[in-house]
Amino acid sequence: MLTRILGLLSLLCWMGLSWAQDPPPSSAPSPTPTFVGEESPQTSVLDDLDLPLDPELPPQASDQAPPGDVWDRIRNGFALPDLTDERDDQLIAKHIAWFAARPDYVERTLNRSRMYLYFIVDEVQRRGMPTEIALLPVVESAYNPHALSRSQASGIWQFIPSTARLFGLHKDWWYDGQKDVVATTYSALDYLQRLYDEFHSWDLALAAYNCGEGKIRREIAYNRARQLPIDFGHLNLSDETRNYIPRLLAAKAIVLSPEHYGLILPPIPDEPYFSAITTHKRLDTKVAAQLAGLSEEDFLMLNPGFNRPLIQLDSSRNTTILVPVSAANSFIARLDDPDITLVSWQTRQLQRGEAIDHVAHEYGMSGEELKRINGIASNRRIASGGVILVPFSKTAENAPSAPSPDLPASPPEAELSTLPTKHPSAHERQAHRKPSRAHALHSKGHSKPDRGSPARTHPALHKTHHPTASSPHSAP
Repeated sequence: MLTRILGLLSLLCWMGLSWAQDPPPSSAPSPTPTFVGEESPQTSVLDDLDLPLDPELPPQASDQAPPGDVWDRIRNGFALPDLTDERDDQLIAKHIAWFAARPDYVERTLNRSRMYLYFIVDEVQRRGMPTEIALLPVVESAYNPHALSRSQASGIWQFIPSTARLFGLHKDWWYDGQKDVVATTYSALDYLQRLYDEFHSWDLALAAYNCGEGKIRREIAYNRARQLPIDFGHLNLSDETRNYIPRLLAAKAIVLSPEHYGLILPPIPDEPYFSAITTHKRLDTKVAAQLAGLSEEDFLMLNPGFNRPLIQLDSSRNTTILVPVSAANSFIARLDDPDITLVSWQTRQLQRGEAIDHVAHEYGMSGEELKRINGIASNRRIASGGVILVPFSKTAENAPSAPSPDLPASPPEAELSTLPTKHPSAHERQAHRKPSRAHALHSKGHSKPDRGSPARTHPALHKTHHPTASSPHSAP
C-alpha cells in the first residue's frame, strides 16, 4: 500500500511539472465547472486506482427529486395504535409470514390497487383518517373490484346486497353499484367514520365494519356488566373478526418495510390516475375502452359497475365513465366524432314462442354466448316479452327491437365532472331514507356475525365525482 501511495504522489508531481512546462493553448475550452452536489464529468487519475471509498462521504444528491410516490404518503399518515394483546402480536406475525411467502399474490394485489389507491388515500386524508384504512381493500378483496364472496358481498369494499340497497347503492340490469369503486369508497369511509364516532376507537370501528356494529355493542355491554375491559383484545369475537385487524396491520408492516420481508412495492405516482367523464351518450364498453386507450379488461377494472357490453343511459341520472387522466380530453373529443361508431348493440323483445337459441342463430351467435352476454343462466329460459341485448346485424335488420328508455332528443356533449368537497350530513341522509327501514337497521343490526361474511351498511353517495384532468386530486 505504501508503495502505491508513493507511486501516486510521484505521478501527481510529474503531471504538475509537465503542465508547467507545456501549458494548454489559450484557445482550448475551459474545463466544465463542477457545482456542489454534482459529480465532475471529467475522468480522474484516481479512477484507475483500486482505492477504497471514504465511508464518511454521503451519496450525492440528484439535481431533481424523483416524483412523489403514494406509498410514502401512506407511510407518513399511519396512525393506528398497536394492539396490546400478545395473541394479536402472534396473529400479525402469522399474517406477515403468509404475505411474505406469496410475493406473486402481493404483487398482483398491489398492481390492481394502482388505479384506485391515489383516490382512496386522498379521500382518507381529506377526512383526517389514518391511512391504514386505504389498505383495508387488501384484506377485503385483494383490491379486486370483481371479487364476490359466498354471501354475495362484492367490490373492493365487499358490500352485501341488502345493505347496498338499504343505503342507496343503485343496482339494475345494466349497472352494479356494489362494484363501483368511487361510490363504494365514499360509502365505506362514511360508515367507518360513523362507527368511530360511536365507539371512539379505530380498533372497534374496524371490528364493527367486519362483523356488524350490533355484535360489538352486545359484546361491550356484556363486558361492562361484568366490569371487564372493553377494548378489541378483550371482546368475544369470531375468528374472522379476531384476525381482521391483525391482517390489516400485517399489510401495514409490509408497506412500512417491504424489503425487510423480501417484497417489492410497485411504484405508484402520487397523482390522480383517472378522471370522470359525464355523458348522456350510449356506447359499447369495447368502444369506450378503445377511446380511453385501455384494453377492455383494464377498462372494466376501472369501471367495474358496468354489467353489459353496452353502457346504457338511465334517464334519472348521468352516466359517469372513468378514464385515465391522460386520455380524458381525447376521450371527449373522440366521443363527439361522427365517424366513430359508438354502439353495436340493441335491445330486442322476445316474441311468443321465440327460443333464445333461435334468436342467437339470427345474429351468428351460439345460444350459450348470447345467454352469457345477457347474464342468463345456461339452464334458464326467458319468457315471452322479455328484453335481451343483441348485436346489430345486417341479417337481422328487420328484427323487432325494444325502444331505448327515455333517451333525450338532443344528448348534451360529454363533460368532465369534479370531486364534490362536501358530503350530505348524517341528518340530511336520514331525511331521504324510509323510516321503517332505518328503524329496522338499528333494531336488527347489520349482519349475522357468525356467517363469516362482513357487514356492509354504508350510506351511499353515488354522484358524479372524482378528479378531472383540469382539477386533479392511480385476482389472485
